[in-house]
Amino acid sequence: MDKGNGVERRGPAAQGPASPEAPAEDTGAGRVPGSGPSSRLAKPSGDAEREAPAGSGSEDPYSTPPYGQPGPWAPAPPVQRPDPTPPTGTRLPPPADGGSLGSGAPLSQAPPPADGGSLGGVPSAAGPRRYDPWASPEPSPPVAIPVTVGAAQAPPSRTRRLVAGAAVIALLAGVVGGLVGVWLEREGAFSEVRLPQTSNGSSAAPSGSIAGIADALLPGVVTLHAPGGQSGTGFVLDDRGHILTNAHVVSGGAGAGTPVEVTFSSGDTVSGEVVGAHGGYDLAVVKVSGVSGLTPLELGDSDEVRVGDPVVAIGSPFGLAGTVTSGIISATERPITAGGEQADGSDISYVNALQTDAPINPGNSGGPLADGQGRVIGVNSVIRSVDNGGPEAGSVGLGFAIPVNQAKDVAEQLINTGRATHPVIGVTLDTRYTGEGARVGSSTDQPAVVAGGPADEAGVRDGDVITAVDGDRITDADELIIRIRSHRPGDELALTVERDGRELSIAVVLDEAPDQ
Repeated sequence: MDKGNGVERRGPAAQGPASPEAPAEDTGAGRVPGSGPSSRLAKPSGDAEREAPAGSGSEDPYSTPPYGQPGPWAPAPPVQRPDPTPPTGTRLPPPADGGSLGSGAPLSQAPPPADGGSLGGVPSAAGPRRYDPWASPEPSPPVAIPVTVGAAQAPPSRTRRLVAGAAVIALLAGVVGGLVGVWLEREGAFSEVRLPQTSNGSSAAPSGSIAGIADALLPGVVTLHAPGGQSGTGFVLDDRGHILTNAHVVSGGAGAGTPVEVTFSSGDTVSGEVVGAHGGYDLAVVKVSGVSGLTPLELGDSDEVRVGDPVVAIGSPFGLAGTVTSGIISATERPITAGGEQADGSDISYVNALQTDAPINPGNSGGPLADGQGRVIGVNSVIRSVDNGGPEAGSVGLGFAIPVNQAKDVAEQLINTGRATHPVIGVTLDTRYTGEGARVGSSTDQPAVVAGGPADEAGVRDGDVITAVDGDRITDADELIIRIRSHRPGDELALTVERDGRELSIAVVLDEAPDQ
């Protein structure tokens, strides 16, 4: 038995040396199952054993294989490793041998030997596998290499150009889309239009402003409706219900007790009655009873008014209650007359008025004219219009108000006594005189100077021409009356008189005359 190669030989074949063409090789996997550790090496069928060549000598006790064949002292064969797998997607040329991959490994194995032995050092599947360092390496299993099917990939430079172009197009599309979106948003294409609005809040109007003056005065201003369709404005004097207005608003100075409807700024309407009126001053007082919460207006001093002072007028022009207008004082002591519709001239009023450019229209009559502090300085009374005060007359910036100092005196007389008086000098004036000043004279048989009157006692004579009062020039008879009525009974006036070419100065103490 030769154990030098790990193979047991018995019988005649063991007597001679091993054939160099078919060396005895134990792979550790070629034993027949069930033969145990002393199984024979598989031999081909038939008489395939070859005799040892002549002259080979005696049997090699170590079973040394011929030169170049694997043996115990031969160098180990190099380790064979499979070629590295190419990256996914790499296109490979077809194998040169028509069926191998990597290092010539066959894609399909040959059929096993007919005797069931091993092939190429590959152990039979029938026995257990054992590592044999001298066996040929097992062929690597076929590796599936994915191959991209379709058109060839674009060159990298072309791809970069395509990516850059796509980025530029996307950027331009984003910019254009943003601009279009902003424009559509501003045009209200995506939402309802909401206009900007600011508010000053609920703070009170500044004191002294037109809004502040209006807030203070409106609660004390009323609208009056008298019999006959007359209407106008008035304002509250005290908390007892006395209201001041123009005489022509309550039917030209109708007597006491005439009913009048009074409408307050709150919209409440109550009944009132006329306390008294004076046609020569165009003033009247109305009283309402049983009304609480009245707002009397503060009275100012008309003697302190200067040209250019700001003023506010409040009234009910053409029935529009609570209308507020503003302007300035255009002139003071402007002599005007109004009325004259009565045959006896009892409705003619003579007013030394305050002139204003604050718009005053029909219906404003009797309303307050207030200064910059909200104090009443006048009673709106007369306007000068293009059609000379017709029914369709309107403001042209020429409005006139009775000074509040004069209105206060008349109102106190009407409230306290029911009637009012005006000062006189006791003369008759010649209205036919067209020269400068006012001439004393009569167109009837009655004497021009009342006997025992103020003028008679001062020495005024028939035919004298009065040219000035207290140094202020007089242009006509109406202006002389206005100047006299702007004073109180008992006041002393200095008259400048022309007589027979001479100029005289005569002092006259005013007397009072009852209202007719």
